[in-house]
Amino acid sequence: MTQTVMYLRVSGDSQIHGDGFPRQREACQKLAEARSMEIVTEFLDEGVTGKMELEGRTGLSACIAYVREHGITTVLCESSDRLARDMIVAEIIVREFQKIGVRVIAAASGIDLTEGDDSNPTAKLIRQILAAVSEFDRCVINLKLKAARQRIKAEGRAPGTKNYSADETLNRNSEGRKPFGQKDGEAPILQKIRNLRSQGKDSGTIAFILNVSGNLSRYGKPWRPGTISKILSRDRKAA
Repeated sequence: MTQTVMYLRVSGDSQIHGDGFPRQREACQKLAEARSMEIVTEFLDEGVTGKMELEGRTGLSACIAYVREHGITTVLCESSDRLARDMIVAEIIVREFQKIGVRVIAAASGIDLTEGDDSNPTAKLIRQILAAVSEFDRCVINLKLKAARQRIKAEGRAPGTKNYSADETLNRNSEGRKPFGQKDGEAPILQKIRNLRSQGKDSGTIAFILNVSGNLSRYGKPWRPGTISKILSRDRKAA
């Protein structure tokens, strides 16, 4: 049985206690089982952006040192964007693994991210396209969130625990801890969350889809996987 290690990364401090790590870990474990691999350990980068280069990744640096020392030839990560969200950064990291003869496999797709060099241009192109798409997705999300914040500001509101507005009926604290879906405008988003869950989407994917589509949370902020998990858990208990 081939020995392998996992590399997991979340970009925000708030995601550390969400379902980012469990989701990534599950994807890697499924691929390892399907390919008769033994996962011997894992390495984490907590709250580290995908644009951060290798020097700023203590978890990834430790991973490289470990596989070199122990002769491990395969590293699993959930997807290419867990390795990096910047194409140049991704290429630098991939080359580091290629130098020591280690494959990095994206568990969600089964693609070998380290495959391909000048003698295999097709595989190299696929890897670079994946990195470019990930970088593009990040830019799109940032633009949509920026537009949403501008819209909220134009409406005389500000994200947070209060809706600051010239209308005093809006300028007050949130109405207690009402479950999501019970306040005006939340029912359609709750139904969308339910529908996505029924399609087999995990909390991280649901949060990503909501953010990309411009559906912000109750307080006008981006959705977090942990928040989605809590809503779904509460929804199941209420059913």
